[in-house]
Amino acid sequence: MFHNILVAVDGSPHADRALSEAIDIARGARARLTIITAVAEPRTGVTVALAAGAAASLGPALLREGDRIVRAAADRVPDDISVTTILTEDPIRSAILNRVREGHHDLVVMGSRGRGAVRSAVLGSVSHYVLHHSPVPVLVVHAVPDPDPPPEAA
Repeated sequence: MFHNILVAVDGSPHADRALSEAIDIARGARARLTIITAVAEPRTGVTVALAAGAAASLGPALLREGDRIVRAAADRVPDDISVTTILTEDPIRSAILNRVREGHHDLVVMGSRGRGAVRSAVLGSVSHYVLHHSPVPVLVVHAVPDPDPPPEAA
């Protein structure tokens, strides 16, 4: 039985599904729920390409968006479930693993974009990384496949 669940959200449909699963598990187990999202600083190359004023305003805009994401997620949690939100500027991979240890979480729930092994190896996959480095169980919730994929271009 789980008592302290950490769920990672980013505002995407697969993260929304992960949150729904985490809520169901928390309700059934009478567990606490912690919602985490990360706001990464703009990459140097991106910052250099932006005008000085635009680059300076990007950080606060990202923080506002991250705050909106965790608040929207927390608003979905029923009143009978204890919920905490965390907005971090640390890289999400390390933030999740640090929070597991510091918060004594016994389950991590997160979504997966389902990019496949090759794209994940090239681009990196947060869920794959956490799955292989977490000291506690990780539930990876996959995105719902499109029932009618668009026809392939000839």
